[in-house]
Amino acid sequence: MSSLRDSAMTSKAWPFEEARKVLKRYQNAPPEKGFVLFETGYGPSGLPHIGTFGEVLRTTMVRRAFEVISDIPTKLICFSDDLDGLRKVPGNVPNPERLEQHLQRPLTDVPDPFGTHESFGHHNNAMLRRFLDTFGFDYEFVSAREFYASGQFDEILLKCADKYDDLMKIMLKSLREERQQTYSIFLPLHPESRRVMYVPMKNVDAQNGTVTFDDETGKEWTLPVTGGNVKLQWKPDFGARWAALGVDFEMYGKEHATNEKIYDAICRTLGARPPEHYSYELFLDDKGQKISKSSGNGISIDEWLTYASTESLSYFMYQKPKTAKRMYFDVIPKAVDEYHQQLRAYATQDETQQLNNPVWHIHGGDVPASDMVVPFSMLLNLASVSSAETKDTLWGFIQRYAAGTGPETHPGMDQAVGFAVRYYNDFVKPTKTYRLPTDQEREALEALRSELTEYDGALDDEALQSVVYAVGRDRFDPLRGWFTALYEVLLGASQGPRFGGFIALYGVDETIALIDQGLAGELVR
Repeated sequence: MSSLRDSAMTSKAWPFEEARKVLKRYQNAPPEKGFVLFETGYGPSGLPHIGTFGEVLRTTMVRRAFEVISDIPTKLICFSDDLDGLRKVPGNVPNPERLEQHLQRPLTDVPDPFGTHESFGHHNNAMLRRFLDTFGFDYEFVSAREFYASGQFDEILLKCADKYDDLMKIMLKSLREERQQTYSIFLPLHPESRRVMYVPMKNVDAQNGTVTFDDETGKEWTLPVTGGNVKLQWKPDFGARWAALGVDFEMYGKEHATNEKIYDAICRTLGARPPEHYSYELFLDDKGQKISKSSGNGISIDEWLTYASTESLSYFMYQKPKTAKRMYFDVIPKAVDEYHQQLRAYATQDETQQLNNPVWHIHGGDVPASDMVVPFSMLLNLASVSSAETKDTLWGFIQRYAAGTGPETHPGMDQAVGFAVRYYNDFVKPTKTYRLPTDQEREALEALRSELTEYDGALDDEALQSVVYAVGRDRFDPLRGWFTALYEVLLGASQGPRFGGFIALYGVDETIALIDQGLAGELVR
């Protein structure tokens, strides 16, 4: 263990770098609360999505890294702000017109349009928990409604009343002049309508722990700030929650980065140390636009998992969190193949290299072996030329190429075969565009056909690649033009696999037949 810890203390993998920052907080003494607390936040106005997955996954990676370098116990809290008011009626719920009368009421006071839970907030909380449980995350769920109503937040809310002027100064500096006139860090819940009230405070009584305000009818109300009668605006709530829970680490998207100083100042004013932060870049669609739940651009987690494994998505999430990445269907095959490349490399690496390998962080150090005997991108090309509609078609080629393999012995491979058939039929097949060869390419293809006809060696990737390479080397400069011709004429794509490996998998005789089709123009038709 000491060797692993020593290596982890110098690892350049970003989860270890963040974990060491958390450990530094307690270099003089362990936390009084008895554990280090990691937190992720969630707004339950809609269903959990790919960003939720990424945030919890990445936080879990930092937590696992911390557990290697420290013996201090840890916890991960997933906090749901379900006391937030319903600001608009979602368009993706049944009977949306029934929610109109409940605008501005807390999500946990709004009837569940699905009719399955106590409220809309309870429904979405249940969806979040099921979502997280599906991926096996280790977490504790905290509801804002319960947090406020149970009294767990009372001490901090009373401090907010006591430090009201100081907290208001922090907030007012960040607001436009017209907003300053009506702003308050406190949002009372109207005693009769239960709506979240965005109104100025007439008085904040720190000694009695109450706030006084007028509602829209001019009627004056005085409420205690404790017991769930009042909630905090979202920016003060961020910092106050850190103070109340003793949060040590929280990450969030870069849209929060501009508010980081506000969150920290709120937390310090309430007498607590702000947590370590990590701001990550957002995901983009294929056009470079920010992925939005409302616009539906980009790719959802359900869509990714229709075509590839959870581990491939985790691999994509691990890579360079501080760099904006385009996330759309075309990135899936690359993520799958790179994930399995890292799995194969892991077994040959020393401890330091393993800790820098994404798969260590994806699997928490318990890294499985890869049973992918054929790359995913190769499976897609194989599905293309064989017009595969079922897994059986691809397995026929795979078992000839790699004897002794099968769905029972290679379950990961079998899963990938199923994904490949689905991905090919949904994305590759509709976009395939073949072309006729030029005169130079035709002569080269005829030469390759002749070489393959005379080939009597084994179905070996490297040997067949040498045949392909020799034909092209004598005819193309640069050689890239030869491989482009093979892909566009024979596979109907602008790029593809190492062609020697493709021949070994597809078969020499089958490849000869494919070349004949390409030369005859049958693929174009």
